[in-house]
Amino acid sequence: MRGELLIHLRTPRKDVYPAHWDVAVGGVLAAGESFEVGAGRELAEELGVSAPLEPLFPVRYADADTVVHGMAYRAEHDGPFRFQPEEIVRGEFVVVDEVTIRTAREPFCPDGLVVLAEYRRRVLTPPSGG
Repeated sequence: MRGELLIHLRTPRKDVYPAHWDVAVGGVLAAGESFEVGAGRELAEELGVSAPLEPLFPVRYADADTVVHGMAYRAEHDGPFRFQPEEIVRGEFVVVDEVTIRTAREPFCPDGLVVLAEYRRRVLTPPSGG
C-alpha cells in the first residue's frame, strides 16, 4: 500500500536469521548477474511480482552470520503477492515507524534494519536547509 512497507516473516528453516521478520527481499547474485537483474529476480522469486526498481544506495553489512555487499532498490507494488514457501511464512504492510516499535518485541534481520535506517536517513528525512 502507498506509504507503507511490506515486511515478511522468514521461515524457521532459513540458514540465516530463521523466523525473523525482514524489511527487504534479496539474495546471492548469479555469476555475471547485475545488482538490478538480481534484485528483479529475487522480487519475482520471493514475492511473485515484478515492478520497476529505483536504485537507492550501495549496501555494506557484516556480522557473525552474514556479509552483504549489494545495492538497495525501492519497488512499489500493492499485491497480491505469491510468497515463496521455502523463504516466507507471511507478510504484512506496516507504516515505517511500526518497524521500530516491533523490533522491541519481535526479532528482525539486522541487515535489513541497517538498510531501513539508511533509507530513512537518505530518503525519508528532508535535507536540512542552509
